[in-house]
Amino acid sequence: MIRLLAALAAIGLACTQAVAGTPQFRLADGLSAEARQATGQLLAQAAGKLPPAWSAALDRPIAVSWRDDLPDGVHGRARHWSIALDRRLLEAWMARAPGAGDDDPATRAALAALLHELAHLYDRTAAGGLSRDPRLLDLAGWQVAAAGPGRRARNDFRDRSPDPYELESPKEYVAVNLEHYLLDPDYACRRPALAAHLDARFGLPVQARPACADGLLFVGDDLRSDDPQRLLDPARIYQVDYLLAEGNDRPMSAWGHSMLRLVVCAPDRPVGPDCRLDLQHHLVLSFRAFVGDVQVSSWRGLTGSYPSRLFALPMGQVIDEYTRVELRGLRSVPLALSRQEIDALAARAAQLHWNYDGRYYFISNNCAVETFKLLHDASPRLAALPLASIRPNGLLARLREAGVTDEAGVPADAEGQARGGYWFEPANARFEEMYAVARRELDLPADDAAGWLALPPAAREPALRQAGLKGAAALLVLEAAALRRQEVLVRDELKRRWLRDARSIDAAAGIAGPLQDFLRLGGAFSRPATWLQDVPGYGLPQAAEREVLAGRVRADARSRQAQVAALETAIRPLLSPARRAALEGTQANLALVSGRLRELAAAR
Repeated sequence: MIRLLAALAAIGLACTQAVAGTPQFRLADGLSAEARQATGQLLAQAAGKLPPAWSAALDRPIAVSWRDDLPDGVHGRARHWSIALDRRLLEAWMARAPGAGDDDPATRAALAALLHELAHLYDRTAAGGLSRDPRLLDLAGWQVAAAGPGRRARNDFRDRSPDPYELESPKEYVAVNLEHYLLDPDYACRRPALAAHLDARFGLPVQARPACADGLLFVGDDLRSDDPQRLLDPARIYQVDYLLAEGNDRPMSAWGHSMLRLVVCAPDRPVGPDCRLDLQHHLVLSFRAFVGDVQVSSWRGLTGSYPSRLFALPMGQVIDEYTRVELRGLRSVPLALSRQEIDALAARAAQLHWNYDGRYYFISNNCAVETFKLLHDASPRLAALPLASIRPNGLLARLREAGVTDEAGVPADAEGQARGGYWFEPANARFEEMYAVARRELDLPADDAAGWLALPPAAREPALRQAGLKGAAALLVLEAAALRRQEVLVRDELKRRWLRDARSIDAAAGIAGPLQDFLRLGGAFSRPATWLQDVPGYGLPQAAEREVLAGRVRADARSRQAQVAALETAIRPLLSPARRAALEGTQANLALVSGRLRELAAAR
């Protein structure tokens, strides 16, 4: 009987070797007949999953052995056309239930280990070399350096990884991903760009894909929204703009800020130029340093202590933040991208949103560098162009020099650019207009709007009581601006006086716990993968993960809104008397002029 089993095993292995293009294997001596037969079945099953180009590249006999002395956690090793596998995998393979499929744990473990080592052998061949393929390195996360030659040694695409071991090196990344590429039916849904690249490298025809979850899911960071999830259909993107926020006098903002604007069409509008009018549907991709401790530090910005993450923000929120709060202009420059490049850019942005947790460096990995890398990695055509810059306005200049911008339809005059949504002017120009209206009606002491807003609230109050209808309307706009300015100053004072050390807050007002919880939720909205840490899956979230995610995001959005209201009340005693008086005085002024405006309007 033993001889018969051995003969059958030999026949089965010989048949596997006889198929044209199938790898040839040599088993180590000392295996029982049953073990040789089981090994032959495993080898045949694994070989049957290899693309023809991969099989053909393995053109030498491969020695296969089972070992008891591999280090803990190591399931196999590939060296010099030989593979050593953990014997426990064979034992589990042989103990499987009859007819066990690929989803059986023992089947999956043995196949994954063998395919992983076969991937290493393939990668070392002349036809392989995937770990040295520049395009694969782009997609994998070993990104190019903007400030010099070469690539970053660190791979920061650590979130929602199928196996953290893939981040050890490009070689391990290739081996881990080829396992999943061959074994996971939904790999193309979870890592679509990599799946497409591997298909092309193996010369495989376009294949029918499994049903992926619709669209690309983003989670915004909007305190006003009860459900900041956004499902993006790339086909609804008409154009992509380079969005540049002008610099200001703050050290961390002097160079401006780089963003990308996705011009998304309203659901009922055909994709075309009129989509530029659908501002409420546009999405802004903005790399920002997430300051989880609230205290903004220039030194930490220089040394990479802050995470750099991709935020997906509503266009209206971005316009309000820069033009009305920070008083910075926004310039939106259309990019000349093909339909395929727009789709690839959107997919890459989704990958970054769910997988990337980088480090912010004020010089070498700032918003301009991150935006350049997004463009570089999304499009091979853009990757071949000299676009790298560490300055946001420098990146715009490089894009123009390389012919990547499409400004033929942009009006030459500022008024036309504003009407067409290519230029969003800072609100200080509007404030000067409002101040001129009020000054024609009232004897105001300041020379301009900036001087008026710098006055103490008590000095502005008499004019608010005396204003007529037009003057009150103008002063209402200015008092709203004054309140936004006071809120910025309040945050700055809290950062400088208290929030460097949470224990100081605890001693002063006992709100360290609520504040840290608020920051924790802020971290989740900047790094959405944290909501799915206990849910199986990797890459882009699919249907089952999205169902879990939806409930968690909505619940945390509601919690954060409640926390904001509570913290606004709790932190007021922490302010200096002068700052608290300015804040409360401005709030009182705003209520005063709002009431007067209503009275005057009702009396007409």
